Amino acid sequence: MLFLDGQAVRKALPIEEAIGLMAGAMRAYSAGEVTQPLRSVLRPESDDGVFAAMPSHVPGFGYAIKAISLRPGNPARGLPAHVGVVIVFDPETGYPMAMLDAAELTAVRTAAVSAAATDALARPEAGDLALIGAGVQARSHLEALAAVRPLRRVRVYSPSTAADLQRWAGTWLDVPVEVMPSAAAALEGADLVCTVTSASAPVVAGRDLAPGAHVNAVGASVRGARELDSAAVARCAVFVDSRESAAAESTDLLAPLEEGLIGPYHVRAELGEVLLGRHPGRGDDQEITLYKSLGMAAQDVVAGFAAARAARESGLGVHVAFPAS
Repeated sequence: MLFLDGQAVRKALPIEEAIGLMAGAMRAYSAGEVTQPLRSVLRPESDDGVFAAMPSHVPGFGYAIKAISLRPGNPARGLPAHVGVVIVFDPETGYPMAMLDAAELTAVRTAAVSAAATDALARPEAGDLALIGAGVQARSHLEALAAVRPLRRVRVYSPSTAADLQRWAGTWLDVPVEVMPSAAAALEGADLVCTVTSASAPVVAGRDLAPGAHVNAVGASVRGARELDSAAVARCAVFVDSRESAAAESTDLLAPLEEGLIGPYHVRAELGEVLLGRHPGRGDDQEITLYKSLGMAAQDVVAGFAAARAARESGLGVHVAFPAS
């Protein structure tokens, strides 16, 4: 069995390669080829965290499961908020083939899907990026969006870690990263937006979104959390990773529905349907498009197998006999 820590995952699965893989995973899901239940989520009253189990099977790859815990206090400890493992199983024997750091794999695959959504839904000339949030996902999203659009301006808003992101980006990005005093200031005129926060209440107001922008809403991935106010969702043409997941888990979409600001058919399509050519995507240059990301086990399956196979070929990771001989 192969064990891959976060560093090995990053080396085995560069974001640029992950974008195409994730686009394929989304197409497979919307084509009905993926077997995937809704994730099982535990929220015990005695604990402030959330634990989720996400199994799936993707043809051409196999079975995998992600077990992940959301720990709100971790960022203050200098740790990722999402921690856990992804286990991929040998397609022939069924034995566990590899165990991978879920935090790093999630960061890569989530940003790669957002990049695929951006490539499909954003205007071709879009390049003014607003990042709301400055943690692990912000870094991955900055890398991923730079791979699909030539960025000409990057602005970031985060109450605590924006300066760290600014320093990190300065080591490889040709475009300076500007730290802004508010979300509204970061969003002014931006035609690319990524919300990658741990917020439970909206941080993006509809009035602050520029006409023609494309938004990747990533942070509020569990029911009860929100990053966008209802007016923002009502202004947008909405696309999702999974209609089933969005209807069950996305408070960003459920809140404006309950308020009567949007109807039951406000979601235009799944991203996979756009990538399959079954839906045209953006309607015109002034339309604001929103990709609401909740994350899917199928993404972990494809990313996990791809990283494990690449790691074996390049000698990354630690091999442990399983079952023990």
